[in-house]
Amino acid sequence: MYAFVWRHLPGPVSVKILIALAIAALIVVLLFGWVFPWIEPLMPFSGNTVSQ
Repeated sequence: MYAFVWRHLPGPVSVKILIALAIAALIVVLLFGWVFPWIEPLMPFSGNTVSQ
């Protein structure tokens, strides 16, 4: 999959690196901004089990 993406990015290696970093940053923002908050209530580890 990564080779497929790398081959289809335009420009020389330096431009490909910048575009790949921008795509990775966008994916991280999307995950932390929308995906993780959406699935958090569905995860089994959202409750606290440690008490005094």
